[in-house]
Amino acid sequence: MAAGDSVRGATAPNPWVGCVVVSGVDPSQVFEGATAPPGGPHAEVTALARAGEQHARGATLFTTLEPCAHYGRTPPCAEAIIAAGVTRVVIAVEDPDPQVAGRGVELLRGAGIAVSVGTRSAEVTEQLAPYLKHRTTGWPWVVLKMASSLDARTAAPDGTSRWITGEAARNDVHRLRARSDAILVGAGTVRADDPELTVRWGGGPAPTQPLRVVLGAAPPGAKVLPALELSGPLGDVLTELGQRGVLQLLVEGGASVAHDFHAAGLVDRYVFYLAPALFGGDDGRPIFAGPGAGTIGDVWRGKLVSVERLGEDLRVEVAA
Repeated sequence: MAAGDSVRGATAPNPWVGCVVVSGVDPSQVFEGATAPPGGPHAEVTALARAGEQHARGATLFTTLEPCAHYGRTPPCAEAIIAAGVTRVVIAVEDPDPQVAGRGVELLRGAGIAVSVGTRSAEVTEQLAPYLKHRTTGWPWVVLKMASSLDARTAAPDGTSRWITGEAARNDVHRLRARSDAILVGAGTVRADDPELTVRWGGGPAPTQPLRVVLGAAPPGAKVLPALELSGPLGDVLTELGQRGVLQLLVEGGASVAHDFHAAGLVDRYVFYLAPALFGGDDGRPIFAGPGAGTIGDVWRGKLVSVERLGEDLRVEVAA
């Protein structure tokens, strides 16, 4: 549901759920809700509040994720649904969180509400993939983003690289950052490029910003500061970020960090921005710095998710 996806990046460690209530007295009346930032109401409660008592009683409620059945920062959504007098609930996917894991469905059915699970499950599983991975593994969903020329070079031999891609592609990167809970780069990239790693809309900062993470130590005065500085095995890094409630991690490089995440099989989704430019040699800096496949049989192959034109550039998304 679009309502849930619209708040993606603002709900962690909670999922970005969307909910629609179809009135029990006038089915032409529908009321939407989306999960608020932590501490605020969940999607179901918001949609029910917008419907009001008259429309909620006897209504059908559609939700992307199984309603919670436990007390956290807010009361259980399943109890709110029961109290509102909803008679039917349609759920896309069950919640793997150990605190829910079928308890929401059980509570609703125990109250005599008709519950169906699985409607549009493939679409919602893709939409909630970072949350589902986090709740089943403890690790965030890892997106590796790189911008390069068509011959897979990210910088000239002298290190210059600013604005390989055009404005449309750069704006899309900010949208990708806004959907992520943390952005990670290596300390070498901080020393070389001094990035801010912020979400900027229309030249100004966004209301909320992802956690900035540096592998290694950032030099004093770096624009990325304040940042979380981590070191050690990448699995330990992902465990630490997962414990901090990071659902989606955006890895922005550089080439050594990109290689290490890829070589370790830790990337869930690759996003490449390709400019119609050629460095024309083998001395430019590559996307990955480190040993690759030694034979054609060892070449990594993913699944093409989408190809989109952004101005003069291409955005290519590949699933692991």
